[in-house]
Amino acid sequence: MSVFVISDVHLSLNTSDKSMEVFGSRWKNYITRLESNWRAVVKEEDTVILPGDISWGLTTDEALADLSFLHSLPGKKIIGKGNHDFWWQTMRKLTAFCEANGLSSLSFLFNNAYVAENVIVTGSRGWFYDPDCDNIPKDTDFSKIVAREAGRLELSLEEGKKLKELYPEKELLVFMHFPVVFADKVSEEILAVLRRHGIKQCYYGHIHGAYDAPASFTHEEITFTLVAADFLDFVPKIVQK
Repeated sequence: MSVFVISDVHLSLNTSDKSMEVFGSRWKNYITRLESNWRAVVKEEDTVILPGDISWGLTTDEALADLSFLHSLPGKKIIGKGNHDFWWQTMRKLTAFCEANGLSSLSFLFNNAYVAENVIVTGSRGWFYDPDCDNIPKDTDFSKIVAREAGRLELSLEEGKKLKELYPEKELLVFMHFPVVFADKVSEEILAVLRRHGIKQCYYGHIHGAYDAPASFTHEEITFTLVAADFLDFVPKIVQK
């Protein structure tokens, strides 16, 4: 049994006008390629972490086709929230939605933690690392959102530490949507949470087109690994065998 990760699949089965194929050859037939590659490497007993930007649907009903597609693929899926996941709701509503639609292989990473083989899965969406970034929506209270996301990560890691007490041999891993460190920019508030909890491995997505970027790098003794789907050529990346 293995644990895999892949972020930013940007599914659009019910919203064809949002297909990522408009962004060039790297994205050509990406949903078909994702399915083929997923089925080639992931088995039913495996777990796949998906840290955000899952569906272009604006509501759970619009996202149903995409979530059903993920459910049809092998393995258990633990889904985090990305900045484009407007369909996201409360845990209670998401759980009820999955139960109503038979999406039993889907779970959600939101102020909580999971055991998956020899790792403990924690994380949150995070936020932009630069308040001057052009992509930040207007009238955004940058500091307030960063503080909220740092708090959510803290909650997830606290839940992870409870599991660690039960399974001390398992490693705490963090899965973020936004990068904590990228180029010369650092989200100091998020980084402080990681350091306080002694995290050594953090996986992140969100970054597209940076195909010459290192797959992994180390900053302040934490290894950060980019797992955006287009960077991985739509092949889920193994975290643990």
